[in-house]
Amino acid sequence: MSYMQIIVDFGFILSATKDVVIAKNDKHSLEIIIGDTMLARVIMGIVALALLIILIISLPILRKCFLFTLLSYGVVFASIFLMDFLFRGLEIMHIITIRFILMKVISTILTLIFVKNDSDILLIPIFDILGSLIAVILVIHEFKKLELSLQFSGIKNALIKIKESFVYFLSEASSTSFNTINTLIIGIRISATEVAYWSVCMQIMGAAQSVYNPISNGIYPEMIKSKDINLIKRVLIIFMPIIILGSVIAYFSAGIGMMILGGVKYLPATKVFRYLIPVIVFAFPSMIVGWPALGAINKAKEVTTSTVIAIIFNILLIIYLIVTNTFTLINIAIARTLTELIMLVIRMFYVIKYRKLFISTKKSAD
Repeated sequence: MSYMQIIVDFGFILSATKDVVIAKNDKHSLEIIIGDTMLARVIMGIVALALLIILIISLPILRKCFLFTLLSYGVVFASIFLMDFLFRGLEIMHIITIRFILMKVISTILTLIFVKNDSDILLIPIFDILGSLIAVILVIHEFKKLELSLQFSGIKNALIKIKESFVYFLSEASSTSFNTINTLIIGIRISATEVAYWSVCMQIMGAAQSVYNPISNGIYPEMIKSKDINLIKRVLIIFMPIIILGSVIAYFSAGIGMMILGGVKYLPATKVFRYLIPVIVFAFPSMIVGWPALGAINKAKEVTTSTVIAIIFNILLIIYLIVTNTFTLINIAIARTLTELIMLVIRMFYVIKYRKLFISTKKSAD
């Protein structure tokens, strides 16, 4: 479903947000952007469903859980109508926050109350869908309060939207493939136990990095408007000390944390997690100088290029580990860290190269 979500989103969270920021003072243009983007997302939702059906037919584990898989996709399809791109572009972030908390609280409470054993598994996606539908109703209510309407300029323009958003999609899809490639190869090369160790580390890393998304998404619309490089600097100055301090604490308390999250059997994963902690440190500046900085000055191609180069570098490191018979979780963690560092260095290179395209408020004040 994570992959299905990437296909449905298809980079519109970035590309359409940018369009909304640019057109926010022109109501007619804004309504056309909203309508065409929604239509484009519905098209991608149908494409994702078709791919999912092919996967269900092809993979025994999905065929066995046919109804559960389709119901789980219902949540992904419902996300089309949450219009995140609109509220991000208009910088009305509290609507996104309220509906996110609402849908998660509803589905979580219902799951805790009613899901007791394996036979109740179908209730999980049903509760998720219920939470999503309530969130959609909330979004429609807020949309009406803005006195906007959906204007469609046709299928052709929706397809153009998809084409324009492809470079954003490629970057998002590539980023997701980092951990997936490593996990897949680990699953092929070493034991299921070590796969479990790696997976729990990735879940912790994902939870830590998910905190970065609201910050990145929050400054992205402002950067599109102002292109003020000092905003990027201020964000890094404020948050990097917190992230570094948090990483130091995570390093020394990793054993206790792993015990709480996974129990005694996951304690061997502690060492692997410690080697992955630098990823948390490098990931934040890499994210901030990515779409919020380079994306704001129309360097989407460069952001995607940095991601693709980093992936190729990661794959080459993995191949090296396999060929030299040094394919261990620790070495894979080191490779993952080096990959994140490479991506940060490339993006910083582009920021310096195109620094004249940014605006400095200090210079403006002078």
